[in-house]
Amino acid sequence: MSFSSPASLLEAEQQPDRPPILRVEPPGDAARWAAEHRAALRARVDEHGALLVRGLCLREPAEVGALFGGLAGEPMTEREAFAPRESLGDGLYSSTAWPANQPMCMHHELSYAREVPGLMLFACLRAPDGGGATGVADAEDVLAALPAALTERFEREGWLLTRSYNDEIGSSLAESFGTDDPAAVERYCRENAVDFTWQPDGSLRTRQLRSAVVRHPVTGRRCWFNQIAFLNEWTLDPEVREYLVDVYGEDGLPFNTRFGDGSPIGEDVVKLLNATYEQHTRREPWQDGDVLLVDNIRTAHSREAFTGERRVLAALAEPRRLADFCPTPEARQR
Repeated sequence: MSFSSPASLLEAEQQPDRPPILRVEPPGDAARWAAEHRAALRARVDEHGALLVRGLCLREPAEVGALFGGLAGEPMTEREAFAPRESLGDGLYSSTAWPANQPMCMHHELSYAREVPGLMLFACLRAPDGGGATGVADAEDVLAALPAALTERFEREGWLLTRSYNDEIGSSLAESFGTDDPAAVERYCRENAVDFTWQPDGSLRTRQLRSAVVRHPVTGRRCWFNQIAFLNEWTLDPEVREYLVDVYGEDGLPFNTRFGDGSPIGEDVVKLLNATYEQHTRREPWQDGDVLLVDNIRTAHSREAFTGERRVLAALAEPRRLADFCPTPEARQR
């Protein structure tokens, strides 16, 4: 059985508006290949922020799980999910449940959590008929491109995520916290700096203040790391937003974001954030068997709307507890 030589890992194609693409000859054992070349692959991710590997010919979830294990070791269990996923065992998940005709704009996975994945892994078992690419955007470049007055405010105040859990929209308590036991949910919230309030109907509302700009734990460089635009009401399809506000009220939306001082974020700000992301997006249409590795702190990712069946699996790995995950009182006073 032969494997690609380590030198070939330096030959990732780089073209404007596309992530680096590494083309490999199909190995007989993709998991073994990944384990043997783990250091070189991670070096390419560190260099570029993301890497698309093409030619592994993955077909089944078990193959994906084995390859991800060889690349990243022990996977993370997702907590505080904003939308349901199907768990496929051993830290492997389906893509987030999200309407195919609605894009998922740029975000960093679990940027509002106390413990965040340093690495995201995606594998395409079936490419859609059209659209559906997972785009990537460099968080350092996005930060530099945004207006200084805006980023300075977010860096000073942080951003506030509000959530209202119900049985109809978004993740349930059990899907988000791994349990629907109120005492266990409260314990998790206290341990992870999440303010919570139980409503008269038994539903839960939470608020958590998080940093919008963090330093990368390896490079020390400042990154625009948040989900301010993605989880904001103005990113929703207008008809969906109107329906949710009508049913749940402004304060009862399944999720929303605000400035760190609690004031609303205007539609103009959200449009600016999404437009800046788009200017820095690199994308490549999925092909069956592709694997995409993403530095989750340095690189945001998105999902285009699509047609046809799309099957992309995901895993979260390399958990990080960021020292600056929440703005300090000193920073908020600057």
